[in-house]
Amino acid sequence: MEKFKFLPKEKISSLPKESGVYCFKENKEILYIGKAGNLRERVKNHFQQPSYRDYLFLDKVKKVGYIKTNSEIEALILEANLIKKYQPKYNVLWKDDKNYFFVGVSKEPFPRVFITHQPLSSNLYDREKRKIEYIGPFVDGKALKQTLKILRKVFPYRSCSKIPKRPCLWYHLNYCLGPCLLQSETMKEISFQSTKIQKLSQKNVKNLVRVLKKGWGSIIKELKREMKLSAKNQEFEEAARIRDQIKALEKIMAHAKVFEVETEDRQWSEKEKMLKEILKTKRKISRIEAYDVSQIHGSFAVGAMVTFVDGRAEKSFYRRFKIKFTKIPSDVHMLKEVVKRRLGHREWGVPDLFLVDGGKAQLQAVISVKSKFPGFKKTKVIALAKKENKLFIEGKKESISLKELPRAIFNLILQLRDEAHRFAISYHKKLREKSLI
Repeated sequence: MEKFKFLPKEKISSLPKESGVYCFKENKEILYIGKAGNLRERVKNHFQQPSYRDYLFLDKVKKVGYIKTNSEIEALILEANLIKKYQPKYNVLWKDDKNYFFVGVSKEPFPRVFITHQPLSSNLYDREKRKIEYIGPFVDGKALKQTLKILRKVFPYRSCSKIPKRPCLWYHLNYCLGPCLLQSETMKEISFQSTKIQKLSQKNVKNLVRVLKKGWGSIIKELKREMKLSAKNQEFEEAARIRDQIKALEKIMAHAKVFEVETEDRQWSEKEKMLKEILKTKRKISRIEAYDVSQIHGSFAVGAMVTFVDGRAEKSFYRRFKIKFTKIPSDVHMLKEVVKRRLGHREWGVPDLFLVDGGKAQLQAVISVKSKFPGFKKTKVIALAKKENKLFIEGKKESISLKELPRAIFNLILQLRDEAHRFAISYHKKLREKSLI
């Protein structure tokens, strides 16, 4: 593990503008360890825009140490290892095991990877049957989640607590090898396929764990060694697969951004508070799904679903629907069909808020469909009437004029509506063009 290079705190302007890990030191004691995408700017922020926590130790700081990394992901991993090694007073003071994040890896034929606050599972089944290994502690849960999402593209793994009977969204996104497919009678008869998926699942998780523990340098060397060995044994398909993994890993580790900009986090936190007040709810609001339908007199009728998480579009969760409704075209009926089909996919996740295009009729239509799916009971529904410029809210008799909304929420709702409309129109045009060909 690399050692910190130290500078007097008066010379923080000499810190590099690259990603890495920094620490604050008083004489021989390390007070605090952090990570940054830009070391110089992050350390300056501690002194120029201190938080109430910074005031606890800033006057004690004599030196600032830093270690440069090749990527933000490496900085995240190095930070976890250094906190574990040094146990800095002011990191430990603010965090306990419940607030740190750990990556859990189950010792199963098809290993499960998940994030948890607890280094020890309270679930008896997990403890005794799965024998989980915990990697951490990590301070930044959002960065860790983003890192796993990125690494999952290279090393697909299972994340479900129990293997389902049919493939879920992660399999269709190529983020999981799909051990659930082996549940079918046909696949059970093909034993070599089961063995192949099992070995690949274990190898992917082994490589993922190695990255999280030691960074990507060692894993690249190991993958190159495996690729050469496969080529030597004339296993060219396997060699090509490993080659693609190496290229993908080198690319993402060099360019991936996993640290959230603090101002963006703060902005969403403020918007969330406003939304809670408007919707009269205390529940957390993070994931919002917006719906729209597009048609020409019933022809090429389509529906679209877009998803925003913490105020930002998550295109991997966008969905489009080809309308099957055959009676007299009605936006309300088509919307009901789209929402019903979406609610049939619990594995896509449960949003905190539905936004639909329309007025009271559309609002009631979605509420009536939602009532038949208990898993979505707590998801709030709102409807935006374009002509009236009014917002209708589930459980509220009176509508709200868009002009009365805070500007941030006004813009967010219009952004959601416009994105859903754009996505629906693009699919509608695609079907029309396809019919002409």
